[in-house]
Amino acid sequence: MHTPHRIDPHDHPHGRSTAPHNPYEELGALADSPREEFPGGEPGHRWSGRKQGRSPRADRRGGRRRRRFAGLPLAAKAVVALVVLTAFMALADRWAVLYAEGKAADTLQSRLDLATAPEVEIGGFPFVTQLADKKLDSVRVTVPDVAADRVSLAKVSATAHDIRLNADGLTSVRGADIPEVDGDVLLSFADLNRELGASQVTFSGEGSDRVRATGTLPVAGHDLRVHAEATIRQQAERGIATDIGSMRLDIGDLATYRPGTRASEGLHLTRKASADLARETRRARALLSVPAVAQRLGVPDAVAREGLSDDGKLTELTGSPDFARQARSLDLIDLAEDNPEALSALGLSPDLLDALSRLTRPVLADKLSLAFELPEPPHGDVRLRDVRVGEDGIRVRLTGSQLSVGGS
Repeated sequence: MHTPHRIDPHDHPHGRSTAPHNPYEELGALADSPREEFPGGEPGHRWSGRKQGRSPRADRRGGRRRRRFAGLPLAAKAVVALVVLTAFMALADRWAVLYAEGKAADTLQSRLDLATAPEVEIGGFPFVTQLADKKLDSVRVTVPDVAADRVSLAKVSATAHDIRLNADGLTSVRGADIPEVDGDVLLSFADLNRELGASQVTFSGEGSDRVRATGTLPVAGHDLRVHAEATIRQQAERGIATDIGSMRLDIGDLATYRPGTRASEGLHLTRKASADLARETRRARALLSVPAVAQRLGVPDAVAREGLSDDGKLTELTGSPDFARQARSLDLIDLAEDNPEALSALGLSPDLLDALSRLTRPVLADKLSLAFELPEPPHGDVRLRDVRVGEDGIRVRLTGSQLSVGGS
């Protein structure tokens, strides 16, 4: 058998090996040798192929995000950009609305001479487009504490539609034409109780068209208990009237005053006070000692004189049902003009009687009146409709047409 001849490198005529080149031997040598310096590195530092200070996980996340966004279709990128642009436009439009609402509130307060600035809310979107067209879809205005005669309206709210602006831009709105307005007016019972608090009267609803007033009314240094009922009705186009149908002032348990000229009106003893005359001989004698009073009580002169001299006869006289009924029918104010001393004995001071004589029905009705009238607008027409009484106050629907604010 032929044995292959092994070639010794030293046998080569020129002293070099003729074996083929092995590249893996060179790679192994590189692995065992120190790395070259790279910019920012130190001798012998093994370069990892990533930025210093970042973890491999962070590099992978950032790479995935870039690859994910880069992998989105062009249409999806356009949608994202459109959403971002719309958000910025909506924000800018909202800022423009807030600025315009503030300017409108200041203008309304100045032009309508209001005590406080109203709340203005501009409807519709986008606002900038409406401003460019010089036409607003709707504007809601709420004005608190509007002075109306003796009372203040708690709130006047109105919504204007299809407003045409006289403007050259956002900062140069000179006026507006308002073809149609609807809203409501509230006359709050809470505000009435506060504003008319000098009389300490409380107002409350009594049905759909009536208001009840109860409390105390100071008269000549006396706090008299007041009870009244008022019917609420519309007056003319912009006003509300109150018709006081029942009024009375109670002077403790002694007497009740009802202003008026009818027989049931005036100042009369209460049922309890007239019944007590049977036991209060001093007051009974004070009345019977005046012939005019005894005559009005239906007591003959002889019987009156007998009662004044005999306590038994006096008790018999004053304890009869006829005497109590006649005592309640006496108009004490009428008697006070000629016989003030007799009424003083009953506990009614002359000052109080004089004040009550001047507290006529119109005067007392005016103290309890809830009537008001809306201010007339400079331009256009405003009317009240559908008056109704609720738990919180008197509510009235408001309508308006062809109104204008500022220059047209």
